Amino acid sequence: MSEPKIVYYDAESDELAGIEKNTIKIDSSFPYVHKNPIWRALSFVVYRVIMKPVAFLWCKLKFSLKIKGKEKLKPFKKQGYFLFSNHTLLAGDAFIPNVINYLKRSYVIVHADNLSTKGTKNFIQMCGAIPVPTEFSGFRPFLNTIKKRVDEGACICIYPEAHVWPYCTFIRDFADTAFSYPIKLDTPVFTSVTTFQKRKLGKTPKVTVYIDGPFMYGKSLPTKVAQKKLRDEVYEVMRERAKLSTYEVIRYLKRGDMSE
Repeated sequence: MSEPKIVYYDAESDELAGIEKNTIKIDSSFPYVHKNPIWRALSFVVYRVIMKPVAFLWCKLKFSLKIKGKEKLKPFKKQGYFLFSNHTLLAGDAFIPNVINYLKRSYVIVHADNLSTKGTKNFIQMCGAIPVPTEFSGFRPFLNTIKKRVDEGACICIYPEAHVWPYCTFIRDFADTAFSYPIKLDTPVFTSVTTFQKRKLGKTPKVTVYIDGPFMYGKSLPTKVAQKKLRDEVYEVMRERAKLSTYEVIRYLKRGDMSE
């Protein structure tokens, strides 16, 4: 078996994907919800006719994707929920939520950088991207959009690790900030953990995704307390699932660690 590539990091919040983009401004003027009927019709075609089939085929052909625990989502097929996932693939992290929720509309909360490439903003939005505002004035329409999509019965996918670490086999530390959304909206939370296994041929791994949940706290605790408890529970479940990876393409080592 070939040895994994070694990548050194200083902190678990480092950007290691090597993607350079110019952040666009996302404020109160950003069109989170489009009312133009032509735009909406194009969005339907892009998402249902192009994105969903391509996502399914790409994940199956490239990674022989398997999803375990998908039955846990069935009781919630007519209501909205949040899906917290580890951030380990580039295109794969955009595609996998759509394979998991093949009959449900999925949206992914993304950094504004993802919409910064010239000429792609509308297409990426049509595929389900909801960018985090860069200006304070954008947070009200951003939060209103999340509530609207949940009320419509969609899946809202969040990558709490924030940065892509390709093929990372452990869960990096993350803040509890994004867990305020399901607490305030009293919405179920699920986890989706991508793990990697060796193929007989080639270096590209097989991918197995594990679904866990639902995790729900309701209104029985103060928001901040529930937010932290939910984060901690999700983090521990994700850490345990990540241990099911049995193959490393890239090994991440903390700079200066004696285990190097």
